[in-house]
Amino acid sequence: MFLFKCGISVFIILIMYTEVVPEAEGSLMSMIDFRYFRCVMKRDWQCPNGEINFYMFTPERPFQQWVDVRHTRHLKDHGWKKTRKNVLIIHGFNGTYSKTPMTFIRDAYLSRKDYNVFMVDWSPLSRFPCYLSSLSNMKLTAQCTAQLYSQITQAGALAKMITCVGHSLGAHICGMISNHLTEKQYKIVGLDPARPLINAYGSKLFRLGRDDAHVVQVLHTNAGFLGESGQVGHADFCFNGGRLQPGCKGHLMRISRCSHFKSSCYFAASIRRRLRMVAVPCDTTCPKESGRWGIKFDRRAVRIGEDTPESSRGMYCVSVDQEEDCPFD
Repeated sequence: MFLFKCGISVFIILIMYTEVVPEAEGSLMSMIDFRYFRCVMKRDWQCPNGEINFYMFTPERPFQQWVDVRHTRHLKDHGWKKTRKNVLIIHGFNGTYSKTPMTFIRDAYLSRKDYNVFMVDWSPLSRFPCYLSSLSNMKLTAQCTAQLYSQITQAGALAKMITCVGHSLGAHICGMISNHLTEKQYKIVGLDPARPLINAYGSKLFRLGRDDAHVVQVLHTNAGFLGESGQVGHADFCFNGGRLQPGCKGHLMRISRCSHFKSSCYFAASIRRRLRMVAVPCDTTCPKESGRWGIKFDRRAVRIGEDTPESSRGMYCVSVDQEEDCPFD
């Protein structure tokens, strides 16, 4: 029964992601052409790993620099500064560190001038149509990224100065990193954490939760479909009801994928302070029925992004009627 359910679920997921493969446009058969047998499922747990790479960007050097986690001194050689905060950005299934909207988040942090930015590239292990193997490969990705995290702290960074930002499956990887550290992380931001299969079969060790860091903040933009529903972290933000976002057009699957990626674009805009987004306390459900937010008056409204108080708790509702330009690859 488990395999049957997984098979049905994976088939649905493949349909969702079909259009990102150019030759799959308009053809279901081109999607199921046995490419799944070319998927990579890692069976060794050795780090560093050639299919998981890290790249650093700094305000002075806004171009990618490959990070060798075996040599801590290389960070300073690449322009890393101890006085800056640090952010680790992790893409999701069928994503990559070098394309939108992940680059929006990278550039938003660089624009602030007070961050060392690290991009985690596990794209060889998370490519379409390999969703099942991607789920398996999350463990190794988290293990190797924990090695990068340790390198940053060994170079002198305080845990309070490191934030992990992950989109979709990347959000769950952020949470799993703490499984490989002697002390859990300080702050994680989950951007529409992935739901397919994880909601039914993922244990606490393999999905983002509030126990994974002292501060866990989550943005929901396609809750209940491609993204997790309900409250996941200490403070969750349900955008425009949490399910579908303005500006997303096309058939249902494309609208859902667009909405799923909007979490990254909203967050990038908040980091740049380009959009002033205010979140009001509401009940813990997400997604929400239209017009039924269940506003709570026992807590204060907060700003989204760097200005969100780390003491924020519960669910918050956010209305963004501006059609944020959010191309995704």
